[in-house]
Amino acid sequence: MFITDIRKDFYEVVVNQRVALLVSSDIDALCACKILQALFHCDQVQYTLVPVTGWQDLGTAFMEHKEQFQYFVLINCGANVDLLETLQPDDDSIFFICDTHRPVDVVNVYNDTQVKLLIKQDDDLGVPSYDDIFRDEEEDGEDSGNESDGGSEPSGKRRRFDEGAVERRIERQRAKREWEARRREVLFDYEQYEYHGTSAAMDFELAWVLTKDTKDMLWWAVIGLTDQWVHDKLTHMKYVTDIATLQRHVSRHNHRNEDEENSLSIDCMRLSFEYDLRHLYQHWSLYESICNSCYTACNFKLWSLQGQKKLQEFLADMGLPLKQVRQKFHSMDMSIKENLREVIEESSNKYGMKDIRIQTFGVHFGFKNRFLASDVVHAAVALLENTEKEESASDNFIKALDCLSRSNLERLHLGIDLAKRKLMAIQQTVASCICTNLILQGPFLYCYLMEGTPDVKLFSKPMALTLLCKYLLKAFVCSTKNKRCRLLPLIMAAPMNAEKGTVIVLGIPPESETSDKKNFFGRAFEKAAESTSSRTLHDHFDTSIIELKMEDRSKFMDALITLLS
Repeated sequence: MFITDIRKDFYEVVVNQRVALLVSSDIDALCACKILQALFHCDQVQYTLVPVTGWQDLGTAFMEHKEQFQYFVLINCGANVDLLETLQPDDDSIFFICDTHRPVDVVNVYNDTQVKLLIKQDDDLGVPSYDDIFRDEEEDGEDSGNESDGGSEPSGKRRRFDEGAVERRIERQRAKREWEARRREVLFDYEQYEYHGTSAAMDFELAWVLTKDTKDMLWWAVIGLTDQWVHDKLTHMKYVTDIATLQRHVSRHNHRNEDEENSLSIDCMRLSFEYDLRHLYQHWSLYESICNSCYTACNFKLWSLQGQKKLQEFLADMGLPLKQVRQKFHSMDMSIKENLREVIEESSNKYGMKDIRIQTFGVHFGFKNRFLASDVVHAAVALLENTEKEESASDNFIKALDCLSRSNLERLHLGIDLAKRKLMAIQQTVASCICTNLILQGPFLYCYLMEGTPDVKLFSKPMALTLLCKYLLKAFVCSTKNKRCRLLPLIMAAPMNAEKGTVIVLGIPPESETSDKKNFFGRAFEKAAESTSSRTLHDHFDTSIIELKMEDRSKFMDALITLLS
């Protein structure tokens, strides 16, 4: 059931209860979690935070906590399956679901007792009507089985009565078959594509409604939305619309704090709307930032000698000395930094890169630390999926959660260093795949990273593989002359667990500025696995990411080719 009054139907219900927070491992979910934690601290709500990485984790977490808790808040998990069927809870368990995954399962939508959806209905949800999906079972024997009644009646009369009952029963069965066929069709149309809705961190609006919103909460909402943009989960139109909503809140907060004495204190926090460059340039050198940003690397085709030459021409066109471009941004001359963005934009327009600057937000902590929202997203993801140290998923979750607090800037800087290494690994892997023609073409594009590829361990994680996949598809579209290939989706596989002999498989929709970001691979993976009896694990909350046994990879891919041809 969709909740219309989030204050009355959600917050006032849980505010005097003990709550279990089950939070998915993505940055948007972490930001929504931080906002809820801040609200719970305000009102001294008791809660337990449990990170979950997939459906098995969610089931285990629920089993461990169902005796102690009646109220469960699920963040970025649980909406796109029949939750009651999956978890088999007692009748008194109540689930509040704040999830960006679409489509929302119809049973969750029409269950008005245990499942409460904290989901914006202004998203284009397209939920089928109740009568198209559910139907009260009629008694089959309603009009029949009356032979024993009135046994003294003449047999001819009884036969005519029986014929009428049989005809009515046949008519009912035919109508039921038609309804079931229509139901299957309606459900198929509704469920065939996976996509994402409004950022979970937009539950900032709950804090606003409660008049408990702070700049920190607003910053977390910004990071949650930016995470969706970085990982290509929402359309450009949706991103611009949500940015405009947040911009109004930023203006309100800045206006409210204009007269406060602490607006220039050493530990103050200042948010600002920015029309800024991409990818970590403030924490890197400008040269490294251009080389390792997906947008510029693909437009210049930096994996080729021609591309490298074009980059040197671009730098010369800007009139920036190579010595300045190659040193850390904060060490560059002030005279260059002052109008750097305008200089870069002017030269970028000559080279056909009209979108080198994007609408985003920046934050100042005191006088020294300045971050863009995308910087924080990359840092948090790098900490969440850190493969450099053998640490548990929950430890990495807590570190990523910590780096979002302004009191933990050291951890944020550590995350930024990890993110830089990750982006360099992605850029090198893309260059290697393009130069060695590792991308196979068919009804879709396919690339498999072999065991032994540099940094292959990094790409056993879903968000790192998603970024690589997105970058590789853009690079391939920029480098190929085959127009048909530009309209194809990409499937990528990488070794996941050598001991278990499994690979992680991920599919993304075609590269397009006007793409609706809808992904059909979830359904296709299910059918291919079913038809070939491949040993797959559909454990991820995104249905387009699965785990597959290494030996079953070739037959699984053959089935996909047949299915999508």
